[in-house]
Amino acid sequence: MTGVSEVTIRQDLNTLEKQSYLRRMHGFAVPLDSDDVETRMMNNYTVKRDLADFAASLVSPGETVFIENGSSNALLARKLGEQRDITIITVSSYIAHLLKDSLSEVILLGGIYQKKSESMVGPLTRQYIQQVHFSKAFIGIDGWQPETGFTGRDMMRTDVVNAVLEKGSDAIVLTDSSKFGAVHPYTLGPIARFQRVITDSNLASETHLQLQQAGLIVDIVGPGANR
Repeated sequence: MTGVSEVTIRQDLNTLEKQSYLRRMHGFAVPLDSDDVETRMMNNYTVKRDLADFAASLVSPGETVFIENGSSNALLARKLGEQRDITIITVSSYIAHLLKDSLSEVILLGGIYQKKSESMVGPLTRQYIQQVHFSKAFIGIDGWQPETGFTGRDMMRTDVVNAVLEKGSDAIVLTDSSKFGAVHPYTLGPIARFQRVITDSNLASETHLQLQQAGLIVDIVGPGANR
């Protein structure tokens, strides 16, 4: 059970359909275009929405934040886009398009366009990251193990994240708990460059403790959040 009423889920699906995220069928919904971000957004949607809402509460008026690619980050961007006095920097063309009618100022950094993720990568993107400043960076991950730290499955996108981490801003992992326990080829980090993890209440207690022992603040969102 998600703890979310049927009416709320129906309203969310209606909103997503109006915004061209999906097409509703009899009894279910399917993405209009099964690209990476949209497909993942539909997986654990209500959990990711709650994570995004919590992450948005950490952003103060007047702040400039970096939002990386990914489904939870896209929902965070949509939430922050409701505020006029927030500046959002991103490498995701998906997020930039999502915010085309938003109140926020949006800065899309350039680079090589990676079609499968709808994001910018490569040395030009790294160079642009060096030229902008932000107080917080919201990062997606593909895996985490205590032996490896945070990992990504794509070399080019991982390189962009590591460029962001070099800025020294508050780096916040925003991800559902399904990513913990997986290992992918490319390292995000070192882990000392991250300050915080926002995830859901399905996170294993052992993993929660391991993250805290690594020096991270761990925010658990959703039912059973108080541990």
